[in-house]
Amino acid sequence: MNSARAQQLASEAGVDLVEISPNANPPVVKIISWGKYQYQRSKEQNRARKNAKTSELRQIRLGLRIGENDLNIKLKKVREFLADGDRVKVTVVFRGREMAHKEIGFAMIEKISNSLADVATPDAAPQMAGKQLSIGYRAKK
Repeated sequence: MNSARAQQLASEAGVDLVEISPNANPPVVKIISWGKYQYQRSKEQNRARKNAKTSELRQIRLGLRIGENDLNIKLKKVREFLADGDRVKVTVVFRGREMAHKEIGFAMIEKISNSLADVATPDAAPQMAGKQLSIGYRAKK
């Protein structure tokens, strides 16, 4: 239908001619009240925003001298975070003279990576930032 005919029909009905998809060829229009169209569009956007899952970044901090059972409990929490769809940042904190033994921290990160290999992939290589060694994980798809 040509645009003149569509405008005539809209004016006879007492409503507006609203352009729905201007980039389509030919452009898509709808005979509807402008206020009603805006209301429907805002409701649709609110529904989409409500259903969208936002991924959070969770952080787990570990000391260098953490016990085996404590480490297992922390890893269990990491698995729960990953199952919820969140990203996890594992941080090993060095205190005092522990900075002289960074290789122990890297070994701990390697151990954590190996134990999480079935559910997570590392985002990047472990990085030292001051007195903290950190690595990020995201769930496998």
